[in-house]
Amino acid sequence: MPVPSVLVCEDYADLSRTAADLVAERLAQKPALNLLAATGNTPMGLYAELVSRRDALDVSRVRVFQLDEYAGVGIEDRRSLLGWLVRSFTAPLGIPEDRIVRLDTAIEPAAACAAFEETLREAGGFDLAILGIGSNGHLGFNEPPSDAGAPTREVTLSAQSVETSAGYWGDAEVPTRALTVGMRELLASREIVLLASGAPKRAIVRRALGGAVTPEVPASFLQEAKRVTAVLDRAAWCGEDEA
Repeated sequence: MPVPSVLVCEDYADLSRTAADLVAERLAQKPALNLLAATGNTPMGLYAELVSRRDALDVSRVRVFQLDEYAGVGIEDRRSLLGWLVRSFTAPLGIPEDRIVRLDTAIEPAAACAAFEETLREAGGFDLAILGIGSNGHLGFNEPPSDAGAPTREVTLSAQSVETSAGYWGDAEVPTRALTVGMRELLASREIVLLASGAPKRAIVRRALGGAVTPEVPASFLQEAKRVTAVLDRAAWCGEDEA
């Protein structure tokens, strides 16, 4: 079984550059990349770094897949996760919206998830998945417990995820339901890049990459995935005695 590779970077800026180097290399190797792109704060530095290299990248054939979305929230809503992805990554990089595969919240959730999975099957699966990790071990909105076979589906958000999202939503009520790409599809990716930054993520990163493989820590199934590279800053990996 392959073991996740761990790249320890000095700080968040170094993490962002290192991850951008990896993504740029994969784009050069396969310009028609099927790329799964997470939102959240951690990937933003990577996206900004890629945008700064726009003139050196050929993204004309890239297809970007959305990882998750709040149920009932359309792209026109400023709090839409797809809108965040477009503003921070695809639009600045010059990837048109018709090259984005979204989780369509305008239709019935089960139909939206089935349509997404069908499009992914037709595309041949994810070549590269960029993921963050929640402090409870979730990937996307695959909340614990989620096993390796969990499909793309509508889910109820954990209290922890709702609390984490509260700052993003401001004074508005945070949705408690979301659509997420399933563990089954994530783990089938040809390559996964996991990003984590800061000391608060240290414990869950250690559990995910070296602890028991269990649905109670969905990210622990990365230990069984095909090819995983964890790009971490020193704070997310090293204790004080290891720094």
